[in-house]
Amino acid sequence: MAIVELVMPKMGESIMEATILRWHKKAGDHVKVDETVLEIATDKVDSEVPSIAEGEITEVLFNENDVVPVGTVIARINTNADASAAAAPVTPASPVATEPKFTSAPAYTPVTEDAPVSGGGAKFYSPLVLTIAQQEGVSFADLEKIPGSGNDGRVTKKDILQYVADRREGKVIPDVTPETVPAPASTPARQPVVTTTVASPTYNGNVEIIEMDRMRKLIANHMVMSKQTSPHVTSFAEADVTNMVKWRDRVKGDFEKREGEKLTFTPLFIEAIVKCIKRFPLINCSLDGDKIIIKKDINVGMATALPSGNLIVPVIKNADMLNLTGLTKQVNHLANSARQNKLKPEDTQSGTFTLTNVGTFGSLMGTPIINQPQVAILAVGAIKKRPVVIETEDGDTIGIRHMMYLSMSYDHRIVDGSLGSTFLSAVAKELENFDPKKSF
Repeated sequence: MAIVELVMPKMGESIMEATILRWHKKAGDHVKVDETVLEIATDKVDSEVPSIAEGEITEVLFNENDVVPVGTVIARINTNADASAAAAPVTPASPVATEPKFTSAPAYTPVTEDAPVSGGGAKFYSPLVLTIAQQEGVSFADLEKIPGSGNDGRVTKKDILQYVADRREGKVIPDVTPETVPAPASTPARQPVVTTTVASPTYNGNVEIIEMDRMRKLIANHMVMSKQTSPHVTSFAEADVTNMVKWRDRVKGDFEKREGEKLTFTPLFIEAIVKCIKRFPLINCSLDGDKIIIKKDINVGMATALPSGNLIVPVIKNADMLNLTGLTKQVNHLANSARQNKLKPEDTQSGTFTLTNVGTFGSLMGTPIINQPQVAILAVGAIKKRPVVIETEDGDTIGIRHMMYLSMSYDHRIVDGSLGSTFLSAVAKELENFDPKKSF
């Protein structure tokens, strides 16, 4: 019997855990290669996890809504299940050694409310749980009362968030005595931090209270983390994109007939960005402490709006290896997959630079937040016709041109104003110098 372990996939450099939303298969079910086994969610994407082998699922180790670290075994598959069943009636011609029978471990079950904490000592609280407790004003006395659903009765992220939600709804009464909640730290020595219980807020007037959905909460946390991690600086530039606009208007019909794809401005923007990244490779990096990690691959993420109003950033891998047609197909494929909730985990991984088109919603410009662990993100605004001064050999004149603002936020720890502004100006010049006779 061959047992294959299905593990929680890693869905990005900064993603360390994922939440199981729904199991499509259960223990005893047969599964084929690439058939969906379960749905998971991170702060970047909801995705389906396919089977890596064909056979019978012998174990499902976690339940729905469990938060599981990446790399953890979540299910086991017996790949010889069908073969064994088919071979049962057949008697071998010669004695054959029999494989030992596989005994599956008991499936994972959350510890119930009455489950004792192993060891009989003080409960263990992860740094994440302690951080949430401090942010939400949960006293240490209240923290100890929360029933843990993790291993050995440990309080998980899900447990404390559920407690906070119940407290806001008045289902639990917090301890009114201020208590000491240990501050999360990587070392055994932890300095106590005194917090006071914060009463649930009251809202006056005619209001409607809407609870954030799970994805919006994750996005909010990711954005706050980015601002806390990187000192943001934003530079602005303006580009005359008349040649690009006229060229696209002229060829988009023929392009769609030949390639079966609609030609938007996004692949044209990405093409210009890629050319400039090659000239300024430090823009295409990340930081690890005091180490600068320059990425040799150019993987451009593109912020995509979902029907729910949330944003997701699918990534075009090796964008520098694609021509305009290839970029267009990738842009359209990823955008459609995002809107239909069909992105795979790898579709949002390994981005090295991000483009966001705020002009799609009518904005002239924006100040985007860096998509960690990258160090820069570029926003393009709406293209507007404006009267501008045109310099010619015969003197200056005024003409109607298609103008667009660009803005780039960058991590000032590694990208200073000189590099950031120079790179942004280079992208603007690349768009302005668009070849009106360009072939596709």
